Amino acid sequence: MTEAPRVVIVDDQALVRTGFRMILAADGIEVVAEASDGEEAVAAVRRTRPDVVLMDVRMPGTDGLEATRRILTGESQAPRIIILTTYDLDQYVYAALTAGASGFLLKDVTPEHLAAAVRLVRSGDALLAPAITRRLVERFATAGTRSAALHRDLSSLTPRELEVLEALARGHSNAELARRFHLSEATVKTHVARILSKLQLRDRAQAVIAAYETGLITPGTPD
Repeated sequence: MTEAPRVVIVDDQALVRTGFRMILAADGIEVVAEASDGEEAVAAVRRTRPDVVLMDVRMPGTDGLEATRRILTGESQAPRIIILTTYDLDQYVYAALTAGASGFLLKDVTPEHLAAAVRLVRSGDALLAPAITRRLVERFATAGTRSAALHRDLSSLTPRELEVLEALARGHSNAELARRFHLSEATVKTHVARILSKLQLRDRAQAVIAAYETGLITPGTPD
């Protein structure tokens, strides 16, 4: 049986932290630490080595974006980070995704979705609604703000892998990709895994951003 995910909750509001801790505990997920700002978050992660961090973005002092960068930089066994936000179109969320966060949740998430999200990200998948992520990228990714961490050379990809990456970045799920290319979902997953490996990306969230930031597709182009 798979061990329960170990989680650190980061939010400057004690009520939010308490609510999330109770929800996760009720689903058998262990909260190993809480933090009220980015400095505490970095220290808590280094101390407890969690699987997943629920990270608020806007906090006094060191914000969630800087904390995310510090937690993920140079760590081979870094936790997965889920960004917590009040708005689904937030420039800080986009910046956090480029820094390596695995997705985001709105703070009014249902208890069932919160627990499922933690388990999904812990398993190595990305937590994102593709259409919302696409809107984030289209709004905030511009030619002048390319991230060096995601400026990948796409020449290593096969023509089919380029097609899959482009469709993935436009918000298609694995099932939709399978139908689009007349492939099995298992084959689609293999293509996605190879794309991530070749481009040295953590997950689908970064793959979406990389597709825009390398110019494979541009904001506003039709599907």
